[in-house]
Formats: sequence, structure tokens, C-alpha cells
Amino acid sequence: MRGKLIAVATLVAGTLDIAAAIGMTLLRGKSVPRMLQGIASGPFGEWPLASGWAGAATGLAVHVAIMAAMVAAFVAVTNLLPWLRGPRLLIGGVYGALLYGIMYWIVLPLRFPPAPGSGAVTLASVLTPLGIHILLVGIPIALIAMPARGGNGGK
Repeated sequence: MRGKLIAVATLVAGTLDIAAAIGMTLLRGKSVPRMLQGIASGPFGEWPLASGWAGAATGLAVHVAIMAAMVAAFVAVTNLLPWLRGPRLLIGGVYGALLYGIMYWIVLPLRFPPAPGSGAVTLASVLTPLGIHILLVGIPIALIAMPARGGNGGK
């Protein structure tokens, strides 16, 4: 049962997150395949950037694998620490914010160091991905992967 919850939460949160990434990419007038190739270049280096749709498909697979790891970590931690099994919306929101912080302030800067003078951090550059991670990643993961409890405790 736990494996099914992880798979469903991965599919839902992963789809919502990549849909948001595609939307943001299109709003910026950028190429969706190039965005996906960029995801693949994280673990695989430069080859996905020159590999057309194969590189893009690899990026989508990398995205799903990362999301599966995020969901599995959530399930493991909430099973290990029962005090984290509080209201799912709250726990999911906090988890989404934590994932945002790890991804945008640790992982991405380490893998893709910003160029000197590449631009200041703005309110929109923080709030947009933070909101996406809270609303489209953390909360769906919590709602799907954490079983509801009796009464209002699981809402």
C-alpha cells in the first residue's frame, strides 16, 4: 500500500510541478525541450543539451526520479516521526517550503552557480517557485501519501 501511495503522489505532484515549469518556461518565451534538457544536465552533464528529444525525455525522467525521492523521503520521515503526522495541509505546506529551500538555495546554486552580476533576488523570483512548491508539490504529497486521520486531524 505504501508503494502505491508513493507512486500516486509522485505522479500527481510530479505532473503538477512539471506543468508549472512548462508554463513558466513558455511565459518566459523559452523552449520546453531545452528546459527539460537542462534538468537532465544536472546529473548527466552536457550531453542532454545536445541530444534533442532524447535529452528532453531524460530530463523528464530525472524530474520524476527526483519527485519520487521527495515523496519517499516524506513517507519515511512521517512514518519515523509520528509527531509530524499533524494536519496534512500544514505539514504539506511546510514540506513544500523545505523542498523549495533545498532546491533553490542549495542544489541549484551548487550545480549551476550564478554568474557574477546575473541579477538580484526579487520578491517574484522567490514567491513564485515557493508557492509552486507549497501548493503543487508539498500539499499534494501530504494529502496523498499521509493517510487521513479521524475527525479534523487529517485535514
